[in-house]
Amino acid sequence: MTVLSGPAVRLSPPSPASPPPSPSPSRRGRALRLASAVVGAALLATGCNAAAKDEGADGKEGGGKEFTLVTPDPVAQNEFLKLAVSGVKAAAKKQGGSQKVFQSSDTNSRQQNVQSAVDSAPDVVVLVGFEFADLVAQQAEAHPKQQFLLVDACTKKAYKNVTCAVFREHEAVFLAGAEAGLLSESREVGAVDVLDTPQFRRYSEPFAAGAKKVRAGTSARTLFVGGQSPFNDAARAKDQAATLASGGADQVMAAAAGGNTGVFQAAKAKGFQAYGVDANQCLTAPGVVVDNVLKKTDVAVEKGVAQILAGKGGSTVSYGLKEGGMSLTGLEPGLGGSKCLIADHGDVLKRVKELRDDIVAGKLKVDDPAA
Repeated sequence: MTVLSGPAVRLSPPSPASPPPSPSPSRRGRALRLASAVVGAALLATGCNAAAKDEGADGKEGGGKEFTLVTPDPVAQNEFLKLAVSGVKAAAKKQGGSQKVFQSSDTNSRQQNVQSAVDSAPDVVVLVGFEFADLVAQQAEAHPKQQFLLVDACTKKAYKNVTCAVFREHEAVFLAGAEAGLLSESREVGAVDVLDTPQFRRYSEPFAAGAKKVRAGTSARTLFVGGQSPFNDAARAKDQAATLASGGADQVMAAAAGGNTGVFQAAKAKGFQAYGVDANQCLTAPGVVVDNVLKKTDVAVEKGVAQILAGKGGSTVSYGLKEGGMSLTGLEPGLGGSKCLIADHGDVLKRVKELRDDIVAGKLKVDDPAA
């Protein structure tokens, strides 16, 4: 796989389409914009960096289909974006083709990377994040033969060459909240969320609703990171989590993006239990994380590419529990080795599975704060 840190330093924000945008609490890190822009300009001038080569999925000079992924931020340890990379890699392998990844760091680098991706004319340009909605709309009009897959967002206007993949995060968050309600001894739960917006409240309000659904009398409170670096402020997230714990919360949803590490540190210090996002964060904070809200960007990318290649592009697909795009670590295979605390609570998982089945069957509707 070729990784171009093109003008290249994420939670998952909004998808303006239906369903509305999605905040994926572990995606964001902003840094060194000036240095990134300089590096990016050099990369754009050469078309690649010293280590980058076009390689097929088998590591050889590739033929077949070509796919280019553009990220809104550096991949680094961002689980949400790492899954997107896995998805485009899987798509290339399935097609016997090749893939490139352009990592961005700011508005300028995103614009430059999108233009570079379009100029290389791959079979599909894959973009992850609401930041690309306007850029994709402009490029789709200018290049009607180029196919685009926009994940976790959508353009305001429909285009025949733009396929969108959005998520119903609130469904899985509701299930995590149900776990919290069943496990809470204080009957008080909380959430540390990045920003106070309807889109990001998808990671806090359904958590409270799930807890109250299974445990009458449960109270809930949400605190927000905010500030200059809401997606990457572990210190602020830690303070907010500690405040929730001081108020009695013993189960806390960590929806603080890169700040989740701070929530987990507070959990260890204050003795409460936390819930992660995007990938299995139990592995990085063993002993304090109960479960994780899984947002399967890789599934959306791989299925979206296949949809486009089958000639069925130009539509919006919503991924929730039913489609397998959202889940919990506790509901997935391999729970025994996950290091998640929920593995020791079979009775809780039984109840959560019943709730999941009701949601999938349409018997239980979870309110969407972003609707």
